[in-house]
Order: sequence, then structure tokens, then C-alpha cells
Amino acid sequence: MSPADSNSLSLRYRPRRLRRTSALREMVRETHLSANDLIYPMFVTEGENQKVEVASMPGCYRFSLDLLLAEIADVYQLGIQAIALFPVVPESKKDETGTESYNRDGLVQRTVAAIKQEVPDITVITDIALDPFTSHGHDGLLGEDGTILNDPTVEVLAKMAVSQAAAGADMVAPSDMMDGRIGAIRESLDAAGYTNVGILAYSAKYASAYYGPFRDALDSAPKSGDKKTYQMDPANSREALKEVMLDIEEGADMVMVKPALPYLDIIRLVSDATDVPVAAYNVSGEYAMIKAAGQMGWIDEKKVILETLTSIKRAGADLILTYFAKEVALMLK
Repeated sequence: MSPADSNSLSLRYRPRRLRRTSALREMVRETHLSANDLIYPMFVTEGENQKVEVASMPGCYRFSLDLLLAEIADVYQLGIQAIALFPVVPESKKDETGTESYNRDGLVQRTVAAIKQEVPDITVITDIALDPFTSHGHDGLLGEDGTILNDPTVEVLAKMAVSQAAAGADMVAPSDMMDGRIGAIRESLDAAGYTNVGILAYSAKYASAYYGPFRDALDSAPKSGDKKTYQMDPANSREALKEVMLDIEEGADMVMVKPALPYLDIIRLVSDATDVPVAAYNVSGEYAMIKAAGQMGWIDEKKVILETLTSIKRAGADLILTYFAKEVALMLK
């Protein structure tokens, strides 16, 4: 026996022992992904019997309310406990100040009420931002010089949140990144009697190039300029913690990092620094890249999906918003 063989045989620590079989690997697995971890973003549009695929997001659809209800019933049976709702608003209902956002008979409000009637136990999370409702496509009101007006925007967001809570939303999710909006929304919800409606704050939302397919889905891209004066600089990490802590102080029940994959380090920072649930948004661009590579046969799509979502959870996310939710729930059954 050679000295090398002798040294090898005398090793005390052999981590491969615990990788030897599938059963062993599962026994010592540190991170577990389940349908309970997933929030399914869904798009609702006006009309009836409408199911239109988003060209840049294969497998994702804009549903009219009647078909959306059937889809929600299906995904709830798969074990998905929550959906995040996003409206496709007709151009005729958009204006400079997004007044349709707090219309009690608006698309979101009617949809939420119908969901809670048909599938009452599923958690409905509604988006609080003006970009689907404004003719200019920004998340806030515009000043005469084109700047985003913070405080007047917050007033509209608070009205929007109350109208969605009145419709039956379980949780509102401000995604606008205006300063002070969490505190204003919490105060408005409480004053209106909706003390049990939660707030999932998009606390660390970056000005990312990964949002393109989502804006295609909602036709909500800015008509001019960009969102860099309110969404965060991708180069910053300490700023994310500042935003998160401010939102928690103002009353956020959960916080979010968006996007997920390019910001796994931010998810870890936030998870380590806070004691509230942390969500991460596996956004449309991340989804589209995997789908495109899968369609080309360049990757094993299902394995990459599971590895991707596991990495997000391993980084510290308690919840993951992902367009893969239904596929993953089927895989995990």
C-alpha cells in the first residue's frame, strides 16, 4: 500500500459519507422548498373568456376574471397558499394621476371580491403602485418639470390601499418605493378599520433591467425617463438595510427584496438583520431567461427551476414570489 493510500484511509472526516445515497442526502438537507413558500403572481384583465399568453413570458397568461377564478382554484388545490394580483388596465381608464387605482368598482377591487367569494381561504396580496394606472407609466404623480412627487403620491397610494382592503385584500404590497408610504398606508388602513390587513413592503426594490417582461405583461413601461429616482441603485447594499429598517419602523409586517437572483447577497443581509418574514421576488426577467434557455434545449429546465428557487430560499428568503409557482407545486407533489 502506498503512503498516499495509507493517508487516504486514515482520514477521519469524509463528508462524502453523507452524500452516498439519496436517502442520506435528503436526511441532511439544510434547505427545503415547499409549495407553502411560494406566492404566485397573476395577471387579470378585463373581458370574459380571455387567456392571453405573455409573449416574453411563456406559460404566463393574462386572465379575465372568470378564467382567473378557475386558475386560482386549481393552484390552491396544489398547495399554493397565496397569490399576488396585478391588473392589466385599459388605456381608456388611465390618466395622469391614476384615479382608477382607488375606484371601488375597479378591476382590482372587483377581482379581489370575487376571489374571496370563490376561494376564501387563499391569501390575496394586492399591488400598491400607480404605474398600471397612470398614462405616463410611472409609479408616482408627475410634477410640471417631470419629477416624481413623493408626498402627493403617498396620499393616492393610501387611498388605493384602503379601497383594496375594503374589497377583501388580505395584504397590500406597496411596490412604489416612495418615502414614508408604509407609515401613511398603515395609518390609513387602521383609521378605516382594517387593522388586520397586512403590509408586505417592497423595501429593497432595485432599478433593475430584469423587469422588462413584466412591463410587457401590464403595458406599464414609463413613457419617458426611468425609475432611478425612486427605485434603488443596483450598486448599493447598505441602503437596502436602511430602507428595510424604515419600513419595519413604519409598520411593515413583511419586507421584500426585488429582484432575487442578482441580489442574493441582499436577501442574506436583510434576513440576518431582521426578525420579520423576508420575501424575494423571482422576477419576470429571471423567469424569461430560464424559459428561453429551456426551450432551446440548453438547460434541464425543471432542474434549473428547482435549483434557482432553492438558492433564493437558502439565501434567507422565507417566501418567494415566482411565476414558476404552479410548475413547482406540481413538481413537488
